Amino acid sequence: MFYRPADGHDLPHNPFNALITPRPIGWISTRDAQGRDNLAPYSFFNGAAYFPPQVMFSSTGAKEDVGDTKDNVANIRETGVFCVNVCAMEDRDAMNASSATLPRGVDEFTHAGIEKAECSEIACARVGSAPAAMECRMTQIIQLEGANNFVVLGEVIGIHMRDDLIVDGKFDATKYVPLARMGYRDYTAVEEVFELVRPDD
Repeated sequence: MFYRPADGHDLPHNPFNALITPRPIGWISTRDAQGRDNLAPYSFFNGAAYFPPQVMFSSTGAKEDVGDTKDNVANIRETGVFCVNVCAMEDRDAMNASSATLPRGVDEFTHAGIEKAECSEIACARVGSAPAAMECRMTQIIQLEGANNFVVLGEVIGIHMRDDLIVDGKFDATKYVPLARMGYRDYTAVEEVFELVRPDD
């Protein structure tokens, strides 16, 4: 099968997300200028650079009570900071609950019953029980083609890692089960890890 996205795919559901899998989930927390916390998952998320460490996530769509985007991007515009919380399989229900479309100013931490902790370097909350959390200073917000599509880039200026996940000097993702997004409504749990040595190592 071949199709041009501009012409449509003639399938019951859009296959685009199913082609880019698995995708790590950036569980993004922000705080607005009034001090109200927000938390939402983004599956268009990844690392972007090593030195300095940088991450990115994309937000699509908009809310009537925000304008041209969603709460987190609006908050980042106001404050210039955000936190990326690593999402574990055990947090799947809380993560899903935090994806609900709620009025601006409603705290998803409270709505989903998620443990909240304060960040160290930025004025923002984080998921207290998360395997890791990356405190970020926004460096760019880029508007993409299409309505309400934005990429947010940030420099990681502080990192929290759970002590029980540091083994022999490494952050060991096999000590918890990372959650990732597939296509449609599907998710996956990362339960198998193997090593490959690059030819030039």
